Amino acid sequence: MKKIEAIIRMEKFDEVKQALREVGYPGITKSPVEGHGKQKGLKEQFRGTTFEVEFPPKLKLEIVALDEDVSRILNAIMMSARTGEVGDGKIFVIPVDTVVRIRTGDKDQDAI
Repeated sequence: MKKIEAIIRMEKFDEVKQALREVGYPGITKSPVEGHGKQKGLKEQFRGTTFEVEFPPKLKLEIVALDEDVSRILNAIMMSARTGEVGDGKIFVIPVDTVVRIRTGDKDQDAI
C-alpha cells in the first residue's frame, strides 16, 4: 500500500476530484496548505499594484491506495492538475505499513 500526497492549485480541485472518481478512488482527504517550491512565491497584480505572495495557498490531497492502483492515480492527478505553469504542485508517494478502519477493525486492503 502507498500513501499519495498531492499538493495542487486550489482552483484545480474539482477537476482532480472528478479524475480520481473516474479511476475508482473517490476517497480523499483535503487540507488547505501554504507554501512554495523553487519559485519562492508568486507575483500578482491587483488594481494596478504588483505584490508578492510568499506562501501561495494550495491544497494537499491524501489518498491511501493499493500498490497496483498507484500509477493510475498519479496519472489522473497529473493530467487534471497540470496547467503548464510554475506552481502546479508536487506528488509524493510514501509506503504504508498498516491501515485500520476504526469502525470495524478491518485491516490493510480491507480497510481501504
